[in-house]
Amino acid sequence: MGFVDYEVKDKIAIITINRPKALNALNSEVLDDLNAVLDGVDLEAVRCLILTGAGDKSFVAGADIGEMSTLTKAEGEAFGKKGNDIFRRLETFPIPVIAAINGFALGGGCEISMSCDFRICSENAMFGQPEVGLGITPGFGGTQRLARLIGAGMAKQLIYTARNIKADEALRIGLVNQVVALEELLPTAEKLASTIAKNAPIAVRACKKAINDGLEVDMDKAIEIEEKLFGSCFESEDQREGMANFLRKKDDPAKVKVVDFKNK
Repeated sequence: MGFVDYEVKDKIAIITINRPKALNALNSEVLDDLNAVLDGVDLEAVRCLILTGAGDKSFVAGADIGEMSTLTKAEGEAFGKKGNDIFRRLETFPIPVIAAINGFALGGGCEISMSCDFRICSENAMFGQPEVGLGITPGFGGTQRLARLIGAGMAKQLIYTARNIKADEALRIGLVNQVVALEELLPTAEKLASTIAKNAPIAVRACKKAINDGLEVDMDKAIEIEEKLFGSCFESEDQREGMANFLRKKDDPAKVKVVDFKNK
């Protein structure tokens, strides 16, 4: 696609937002390209996605201010919906998505990273929701996901002040899972994605759905969601072979083999 690259390595796919001259800022074309890339993901072959930005300065510096500056109220709402629809699709994508954050993750960049299952960032990463300094609110889910990730009080402080934070503070408040050197960012993300990809794909997908759906309801309903997804794993080849291999290990460690989960 024009502004979004897509590469598959074994069972892992890397999506790169590639607009480095604009620090990978999100405009309508970038969002359309990202949506098209998600359309093309082969869920039979790919078990984990990594989302990153081109270059070493910026993951995604935000939404394109040049495009937004002339929008009417109706156009602004439509642009917010466009971003929200795609970010929500990323958030609920059947397979795990890891954000590998290389540099600036501001505004829409912070928002798209929060749509991923978890975040790994480089030491030069910078996070923030600077929208109030531009006379607008976060429009791609920032007011909602940030509060859910780091708590309402801290989210309000960051959003109301439009303050940017560095990688170490993002780690301290729980916005990111891990901070690594820039040169280790993609290797770390790929290693983690590979570990995920080796596990039973039916079970991994069910876990993602259980966590995401369960967070939207009360505990009683959440447990019901888990029960149904737990049950859905049974009678699959993954479940039968995974448990059979465990029992072989228990009875005779010499009979243990590497399980090649087939995603059936």
